[in-house]
Amino acid sequence: MAVIEVYADIWCPFAHVGLGAVVRRRKEMGRGEEGLRVRAWPLELVNGAPMDPATTAEHVRDLRDQVAPDLFTGFDPAHFPPTTLPALALVTAAYGQGDGTGEAVSLALRHALFEEGRDISNPDVLDGMAEAHGVTAPSAADEEAVLAEWHQGEARGVKGSPHFFCGDADAFCPTLDISRDEEGHLHLHRNVALLNQFLATCFGGAT
Repeated sequence: MAVIEVYADIWCPFAHVGLGAVVRRRKEMGRGEEGLRVRAWPLELVNGAPMDPATTAEHVRDLRDQVAPDLFTGFDPAHFPPTTLPALALVTAAYGQGDGTGEAVSLALRHALFEEGRDISNPDVLDGMAEAHGVTAPSAADEEAVLAEWHQGEARGVKGSPHFFCGDADAFCPTLDISRDEEGHLHLHRNVALLNQFLATCFGGAT
């Protein structure tokens, strides 16, 4: 059974789009049993500063306008988290209880942030998420594992969030073509062919 790994941060809107596309395509292919392990790529440590709510809001608008009109329905910059490290530790704890639980919590946290406008750094939100999925509260070891995954990603040549790996294949943001014009505005297009190519390589068959 193939395992798709992806290094991504929870507050990255491009990862929210990309993970959703992979999950949908996996289901369409009848490969729902294939694992999806979302590894920590903490952008606040990668970049040396937290994500900016205003910049993220601009990216969310661009994504909705150009490629994902059905997503980001409840995004609220006023409730944008100042950190994702506690949420990433919760995801690590969830994966410690099984790949299915880890995937479910990882996706649920993104849904809470981008579709429900919830602050996923709030301890009450995280406690509720853990309880809903039957996950034990993260430990110091889970927090250390977040840092270990980040450094593992560096060693593997992660370019940014999201970067997918499967066996010998890897692809940075295979669901989107992203460019900027001379004024710095984002131009986004779905790249279904690249996603299909990556998944075909991963699953060892036609898509």
